[in-house]
Amino acid sequence: MFQKVMASLGQGGATVDARIIDRNVRPGGTLHGEVLLVGGQVDQEVESLAVTLLARVEEGAPGETTDLPFQNVHLAGRELVRAGAQIKVPFEVQMPWETPVTTVFGKYLTGMAVGLQTNLNLSRTVVDPQDVDAIPIEPVPAQHRILDAMSRIGFQFRSANLVKNRVDGADQQLPFFQEINFGPSPAFAKVFNEVAVTFLARPRDVQVVLDVNKRVRVLKGGGLGGRGQAMLGSFVVEYAAMGRTNWEQQIEGWLQEVAKSRGIFD
Repeated sequence: MFQKVMASLGQGGATVDARIIDRNVRPGGTLHGEVLLVGGQVDQEVESLAVTLLARVEEGAPGETTDLPFQNVHLAGRELVRAGAQIKVPFEVQMPWETPVTTVFGKYLTGMAVGLQTNLNLSRTVVDPQDVDAIPIEPVPAQHRILDAMSRIGFQFRSANLVKNRVDGADQQLPFFQEINFGPSPAFAKVFNEVAVTFLARPRDVQVVLDVNKRVRVLKGGGLGGRGQAMLGSFVVEYAAMGRTNWEQQIEGWLQEVAKSRGIFD
């Protein structure tokens, strides 16, 4: 009897541990893995077993974040787990095309927190077991090509973040978007504070949004301005035609247009 009571409080009860098989999953791809379900000291009834993709996004005041689920796969339900049993449950998770990138060539992007949460719901328990594992998500080739172009024209990666919001005028599926932030190259250092790259990938192409934080050169009271003015621009990269364009030249040309002064307060 005592063991049943303790199991209901999460001590000596069943546990879960997920193992991600794919180490280089990409947006639009399939994440493969398995969940190891280990029975506790007593038999317990499973109400449900599921895995969920979670993303830590910025919401509300600066610095405030929340873990937002954006894909869920149900694996099992209404089954009896015997004491001490070990059960392996394989799973596949279809990654949405707009899934954020967390690594580039295996190196984590600072600021990214995207993971797989395993949820085991047990009957008559106060605490349900959970397990969260970080997922390495590499860019699709078109995304990687744009990031490489930014680097080649001298922009330096700073950080990445997820914002719970929508990009104006974009066909966006998820309730949040990713910003990959770059410090300006020497050629643009006097004009730009930062350039953020957002990818909205789709099966045949990816929409690339460049959010340029441009320095305000003159304030109404005189002097140089420390604040910035946001300017948005976007273009589409078709996967099949990706190699036909000099993206370094294309991006730099657009940024040069943005850098041009348009008035006394710009």
